[in-house]
Amino acid sequence: MPVMVNGQTFYRTSEVCVEAAVSRATLFRWLKAGMLGQCRRDRRGWRLYTQDDLRRIRAEVNRIETG
Repeated sequence: MPVMVNGQTFYRTSEVCVEAAVSRATLFRWLKAGMLGQCRRDRRGWRLYTQDDLRRIRAEVNRIETG
């Protein structure tokens, strides 16, 4: 279930993986490689993603390499 903070919706890693149809390992690999930019963290250090983050992740999932 998404988290609301100061009127903004944030998604947890497991929610993003389900919504974008990507494995947790792949998501973390992309984050480590800097392909998705920085994500926010809650007070426990857990990653939180915005709707824009989710769009970027979906775009990467659907990207097709040419050449």
